[in-house]
Amino acid sequence: MQIKTDRLWLRDVRPEDGPSLAEMARDGSFRDIGFDRGCGSWMAGWIAEARQLAAEDDPYAGYLAYAVTRKEEDAIIGLIGCSYYEDLRQIGVTYGIGAKYRGRGYAVEALRAYTGYFFRHYPVPRLIATVREDNVPSWRTVEKAGFWLVEKKRYQDINDEQPEWYRFYEKAR
Repeated sequence: MQIKTDRLWLRDVRPEDGPSLAEMARDGSFRDIGFDRGCGSWMAGWIAEARQLAAEDDPYAGYLAYAVTRKEEDAIIGLIGCSYYEDLRQIGVTYGIGAKYRGRGYAVEALRAYTGYFFRHYPVPRLIATVREDNVPSWRTVEKAGFWLVEKKRYQDINDEQPEWYRFYEKAR
């Protein structure tokens, strides 16, 4: 998969992305998508799995993950994609931008581009976004990318130790 925007390139993850992704995980940038500070030890396996799932190209098969890079230097600055929420029986967007790249609109730009691609590529009527209530920058990001708030409720995401307050968003094709 390759998507170009004004400033970004969304592409398949590559084995050489591992060290940069692990570095962003160490600063907490990917905590909400399940990457911990020790992910460097399993990053190569995750990248191999992500590449296999991307080749299968089925958003219902678990997750699809792609690199977000800056066009001018092909430097990876984050991840974007989707996951199938078995408990909700819906597909939700996932994304994370490295801490040193935040505040520049990259997440909104990537999310708009990815959701546009997603709706053109898959016959899925809607995408969801689940955002912890306390993650104000993230829920502002999904709102700027065209998602609308559906409800707020306690929910235990796969990476949560206990239920947390979440905002549930949707975007339709």
